[in-house]
Amino acid sequence: MRKSEFDSEMTPAHRERKTKSAQQALQALMRLCSRAEKSTGDAMRLMRTWGVPEGERQGIIDTLIAQRFISNRRYAEAYAREKSSLSGWGPKKIALQLKIKGVERDIITDVLSQYDGDTHRERLAERLQRKLRTTKASSEYELRGKLLRYALSLGYDYDTALSSIEQLSLNKDDN
Repeated sequence: MRKSEFDSEMTPAHRERKTKSAQQALQALMRLCSRAEKSTGDAMRLMRTWGVPEGERQGIIDTLIAQRFISNRRYAEAYAREKSSLSGWGPKKIALQLKIKGVERDIITDVLSQYDGDTHRERLAERLQRKLRTTKASSEYELRGKLLRYALSLGYDYDTALSSIEQLSLNKDDN
């Protein structure tokens, strides 16, 4: 067999996907959830890829919740803490990502209400200060625009981003 024929047979499209029974999926999810927090949306996505029958997925989720392997509140708290402190994300981006992960809206609201605005503004100011050092712009207007887009991409609201940029500009003029 030539090498190109071998390679084409081993591509993901040609490999058969192994399906898991409900019991195998439950055991696998218990292992995964004991190592790292998972949301119900993550578990559902995994079961879909494993080919677990649709009618059995909710029962597996209910078992995992009852045995405290999965908790959307615990997941949301850990996710928000990590993304806020390590990645510097703002509340809007965190909320959107949690919604995509299948976390309920009331849990997202509760979790994000625990973070005060001052902490978010301080983190944003630090990120903008770092970004300012590496951003090239031909005018102050262009620089403000780039910093504003950057702050918005991190998930901060327009008013917070604008006030942080203005504060940053004032500090830059003082030096």
